[in-house]
Amino acid sequence: MPIREEDCVNVELKPMNAAERFYLPEVFKGMGTTMRHMAGAIGGSRRKTNRAMQYPEQRREDLPIEEGGLYKGNFRGVHRLNRDEEGRVRCVACFMCATACPAECIHIVGEESPWDDREKYPVKFDIDELRCIFCGMCEEACPVDAIELTPIYDVVGLSRQEMIFDKEKLLKVYDETIDDKPM
Repeated sequence: MPIREEDCVNVELKPMNAAERFYLPEVFKGMGTTMRHMAGAIGGSRRKTNRAMQYPEQRREDLPIEEGGLYKGNFRGVHRLNRDEEGRVRCVACFMCATACPAECIHIVGEESPWDDREKYPVKFDIDELRCIFCGMCEEACPVDAIELTPIYDVVGLSRQEMIFDKEKLLKVYDETIDDKPM
């Protein structure tokens, strides 16, 4: 279908004046801003602009915690896969977390469950932590609260393969953080 003439809007640009065509006033404004920042850094500005910490010597221990020990919703760390009361993986392989994930970093392979209380369970459950944007959509989408984000933020891997968390590694994170309250 061709575009009709009445659907088009012509935008007329305002002509530039002599100073805008010359560009030097804008360049001097930018240089002035740069000089102010440089003078503040050299002279020791009163306001603290450098908030960098020397990681790993200094650790972030000021995680936002509300009363009752629950973590506030604005901090999300590495994932964990929860267990049920019998120690089995709580996931029912409904694929809701993988569907909701905007980064498409969750990969699940489900099979028929050997237990009577659910239809399916995940045979394979992988999360690519390097691809993840830690948005929490997987946690929100899960109908059985099988996946959660923990307060652990310092996960290190020497290769891409080490940063792909499989089901066993996610359950291990659960075992390590079982005493931490969920977000």
